[in-house]
Amino acid sequence: MYFRDVIGQQAAKRKLLAEIREGRIPHALLLCGPQGSGKLPLAMAYARYICCEHPTEEEACGECQSCRLFNKLIHPDVHFIFPVIRKKGETVSDDWINEWRELIRKDPYFSPNHWLAAMNAENQQPAIYVKESDEIIRKLSIKSMLGGYKIVIIWMPEKMNTECSNKLLKILEEPPAQTVFLMVSEEPALLLPTILSRTQRFNIHRLEEQEIVDKLLQTGLIETDARTIAHSAEGSYQKALETIRIDNDKEEYFNLFVQLMRLAYMRNVKDLKAWSEDAANKGREWQKNFLGYCQRMVRENFIYNFHQPDMVYLNPEEKEFSQNFAPFINERNVIGIMNELNEAAQHVERNVNSKMIFFDFALKMIMLLVKNKIRKIK
Repeated sequence: MYFRDVIGQQAAKRKLLAEIREGRIPHALLLCGPQGSGKLPLAMAYARYICCEHPTEEEACGECQSCRLFNKLIHPDVHFIFPVIRKKGETVSDDWINEWRELIRKDPYFSPNHWLAAMNAENQQPAIYVKESDEIIRKLSIKSMLGGYKIVIIWMPEKMNTECSNKLLKILEEPPAQTVFLMVSEEPALLLPTILSRTQRFNIHRLEEQEIVDKLLQTGLIETDARTIAHSAEGSYQKALETIRIDNDKEEYFNLFVQLMRLAYMRNVKDLKAWSEDAANKGREWQKNFLGYCQRMVRENFIYNFHQPDMVYLNPEEKEFSQNFAPFINERNVIGIMNELNEAAQHVERNVNSKMIFFDFALKMIMLLVKNKIRKIK
């Protein structure tokens, strides 16, 4: 991963490069930002650059020994730390390093769910355990193999358990010479205050819509599709890729969304229970994608009421349904519906019983839709 491979984030790149040129490389950098903004790719490009033996003004050379090792993700002075599920006994990142490398090679803009799938985690919750802190301290006590910087990239440091975090405090505050910690976090508020106080925060913003469009066009998408996908991605390239992946499922999502809304309107609790059981029998990734699709449809139908066609991104089938359905999504219930969808997605993420999640959501849709009736859904 080079700086040129990181989508957008030009201001962030310029700032990082300026700090390097001025000799102000922080010993612990906390890169924070929303999912899909490119935090991990940016951290990897930064690590490559400061390890490069012959960097140019804006990029690593790509030819030195350090860069060649980076290409294979086997640089001996760059250590990846990430949440893992337990194997036998205590487990550390190195136990899963092959799966980690494979996932990065496939797509550095992956999500936590993609990592869970790569580990076949099923219902297990990953964490960074205390043994990892011992491994980090051990690795940093060894002299740099290539004579340059030693770098520790910690992806999702908020997953460190308390004991692990506490054991890292001293080395974070007083690291060995030419040692850099790069923490890549989506939820920095979950980190211990003592960890936060020992890092320099670096905020990464959502991507511009045009930046996503430009990248999608490079993948072979036609401009119309690229713009539609980029608009719905909300600044996340990861979400844009997910939209492309689930295109084949969209018809099923649409049919289930329509069925849910019609059954809720009719207050048909019996069939809503059957609907929720059908959704509950799907895989967790499918459920998250479906709830994301529902959020998009609710948002688009709310905007549809403003009669600004340039602001609405619906395919012909969705648009036909929305002609009659859109008035049901209005200022009296749109926030409530979106809150319920967000809560359902969080519960899916936490492995709450799926039947309870979807039946509870379906019943709440009755209250949110029926009390705001305007006309019958056809």
